[in-house]
Amino acid sequence: MTDTAAVPSSAAPSSLSRLRIDRGGPGQGTGGQAKRKRLPWGWIAVGVIAVAGGAAKLLIPQAVPVQTAAVVTSTPSQQFVQLTASGYVVAQRRASVASKATGRLVELNVREGSAVKQGDLIARLDASDVRAAIVSAQASVRQAEAGVRQAEVELANAEAELARSKGLQAQGFISPQAVDATQTRVNAARAAKASAQAGLEVAQAQVKVQRVAEDFTEIRAPFDGVVLVKNANVGDIITPLSSAAGTTGAVVTMADMRTLEVEADVSEGSLAKARIGQPVEITLDALPGVRFMGQVGGLVPTVDRAKATVTTKVRFQQIDPRILPEMSAKVSFLSQPITVADQQPVLAVNPKALVQADGQTVVWRVRPEAVAGGTASSVAPAAEGTPTLHAEAVPVKAGRTLGEVREVTPLKAGALASGDKVVIQADGVLKAGVAVRPAAQ
Repeated sequence: MTDTAAVPSSAAPSSLSRLRIDRGGPGQGTGGQAKRKRLPWGWIAVGVIAVAGGAAKLLIPQAVPVQTAAVVTSTPSQQFVQLTASGYVVAQRRASVASKATGRLVELNVREGSAVKQGDLIARLDASDVRAAIVSAQASVRQAEAGVRQAEVELANAEAELARSKGLQAQGFISPQAVDATQTRVNAARAAKASAQAGLEVAQAQVKVQRVAEDFTEIRAPFDGVVLVKNANVGDIITPLSSAAGTTGAVVTMADMRTLEVEADVSEGSLAKARIGQPVEITLDALPGVRFMGQVGGLVPTVDRAKATVTTKVRFQQIDPRILPEMSAKVSFLSQPITVADQQPVLAVNPKALVQADGQTVVWRVRPEAVAGGTASSVAPAAEGTPTLHAEAVPVKAGRTLGEVREVTPLKAGALASGDKVVIQADGVLKAGVAVRPAAQ
């Protein structure tokens, strides 16, 4: 009987050979075939890159974080400022020139900006009716003159008759009653002459009245000045009562430019810092580069309840032709008078920007390009699209303190300009050409 669990003799050695340990050398495998093991090259490359990056970070200089401030232009006079106020240029002598007469404008001799002298003819109204009235008044004068001459003749006759009557009475030829009648005639003649003379004076006065009315049709400059606004044109009806429809009151508006002042509003709480005669410095928005000297001319003795301010009148020390009425102005009230030199602009920086380096005062200017002593390749690269910033020492001479800034003068002309950025605080050591970057806020 055959045993089914028995293993064939030919299969036993093959199974045992697979359980045997292969002690062949590297590359020797079962059946004599060589087999190589793969090394982890990817991980090795990552490690090399990490090491190189760390070394670069340690060896390549890093940008120093800094805080910067701009170089500004200031004036020495700012150190004397006690108070500032804003206002507008106003002409103290200003007039809306009109006529007392009513009529149509037939002549206009000026325009905006025209300079006129006192008495110059600005405009003329239609005066045809006034001229007719003058002719009528002159005729009345001639008629009154004729009446005066007639009264004089009658008076002369009456006086001559009275003289004859008195002579005849002395001779006894006429009675006293006849002499009295003659005397009465003389008295009447004298009264008639006086009446005629009064009529003549009335007629002459009427001529003067019409002459004045004619003058009212001629609009003349009341003072030396400049025409600011032309309010009417030829053909307009001019009337003193301009509320009537289709009529105009003033023909022109003019001002005396010699009386220009600044009316500035001073806070009620700061009024103690302003006094009459106090020196001031005036700047105009229309002329930003020009500073005018002046003084306080007066204080309006009332307070604006709505704004809690007092109007201060400031006079210009010298009127400039460029100054115009209604210009916006800023007034700086000073603690002492200033000179022209105090008004010259100077460069100034934040006092924190002034440091000592190599025995001299310097400011560290930040520039977006490499400078002597350093190159862009010697610093860590900036982010893409961001220029590399470098620091450069600029020797300066420190001057006066002008408010919150300090006056500086570069030892080399043109080495510093308004708008340049200078370092006021650095989180590291600064030297020529060192890379910098804005510090995180």
